[in-house]
Amino acid sequence: MKYLSTRGAPERKRFCEILLEGLAPDGGLYLPESYPQVDDATLTKWRGLSYADLAFEILALYIDDIPAEDLRAICRKTYTEEVFGTEAIVPLKKLEDGFYLEALSNGPTLAFKDMAMQLLGHLFEYELGRRGEELNILGATSGDTGSAAEYAMRGKQGVRVFMTSPHGRMSPFQQAQMFSLQDANIHNLAVQGVFDDCQDIVKAVSNDLDFKRRYKIGTVNSINWARLVAQVVYYFAGYFQATQRNAEQVSFAVPSGNFGNVCAGHVARMMGLPIDKLVVATNENDVLDEFFRTGVYRVRGSADTHETSSPSMDISKASNFERFVFDLLGRDGAKVRALFGEQLGRTGRFDLGADPAFAQARARYGFVSGKSTHANRLATIRDTFERFGVMIDTHTADGVKVAREHLRAGVPMIVLETALPIKFAATIVEALGREPDRPAKFLGIEALPKRVTVVQADVQVVKDYIARHCA
Repeated sequence: MKYLSTRGAPERKRFCEILLEGLAPDGGLYLPESYPQVDDATLTKWRGLSYADLAFEILALYIDDIPAEDLRAICRKTYTEEVFGTEAIVPLKKLEDGFYLEALSNGPTLAFKDMAMQLLGHLFEYELGRRGEELNILGATSGDTGSAAEYAMRGKQGVRVFMTSPHGRMSPFQQAQMFSLQDANIHNLAVQGVFDDCQDIVKAVSNDLDFKRRYKIGTVNSINWARLVAQVVYYFAGYFQATQRNAEQVSFAVPSGNFGNVCAGHVARMMGLPIDKLVVATNENDVLDEFFRTGVYRVRGSADTHETSSPSMDISKASNFERFVFDLLGRDGAKVRALFGEQLGRTGRFDLGADPAFAQARARYGFVSGKSTHANRLATIRDTFERFGVMIDTHTADGVKVAREHLRAGVPMIVLETALPIKFAATIVEALGREPDRPAKFLGIEALPKRVTVVQADVQVVKDYIARHCA
């Protein structure tokens, strides 16, 4: 299996080469040369597998430079009941006939990012040990990626984490999860700006090839293909739980900011998983909803990025979106480079509304979309709790609200739960008048000592910090 850049560079690389790399040297994102196809017999064989063994089967289609038994051992070490609290790992929760939540938030940091990040931690440690090398991970988080990465990498041999986050923009619980870690290999940088400033810094550092090579910079953001392919697994797992026969279709509704989570669904669908619709649910930062409605992709500046009660989706530049546009435009790297590498930087937007390919976003690829507001979130949290006795977080509420707008008779709808309610307690109290349940291990976390450095939204400032702490 070889990987190529969405921006057309001629080089082809193996999985373990791109595992530690992040962005391609030309600024593009890596994708496989082709998507492995899964037939009826394979789906039947996979139905009875444990989550860990299902993960091995899917990942083995994309990873052929790690011995099979080593990869299987990594999957079995990652996806355990001890780590994820349940044998099923991602159990479906039925709300009503044909409408489910897929529980992705049972991991160490109570958010879906653990599903991929726990695997990534083991893959990094394995490959770095095999090479006798070190890696400095630079990441950006709007809330959940950071804590998932830090909990996955803490104490790992050969790995340091430098995690940027928007200063004061995460929930108190999210901040406490990250900033209370005292491990020497974990560095938290609170950037005076919004998430997109953090993401821009990560991309700028990744595009400085000399600095990247000198300090061995890698990434755990969803621009890293290894993270995205790990997320493909739970689409298959959800499908098998919601159906009995391979002829049945399901739809998935996915709260979306950076497009990584739903892009994994796109990959699963391209592999042959019988997915009817991929429902993209945004909050007030609706850059993705605007695209799927109009064909216009228009990034917003910091001043126009709303601070909302589903803060992990307060994103106006969907960094994974380039992967889908690459497929949408027939894998034309030159076109993608012109749009993302040139036009976006020049004008902040592009318009595919008149391109015949745009109609295929819905017809061929199954994408539909919608948006949710704070009032919608409160109403959805309240309705779900009153009718079903189930408490959901604010991002999952966005997914539930938009999912209901795209129901189709006879096609089960699976909403991907993205976090537990405790991470966004203030909004839960506003909606329900009561505090959400808190796992015992997180009691009093907000009062723990914090280890964080506030920095300007400046690429050089972050580079200097990394250089000082890698000496």
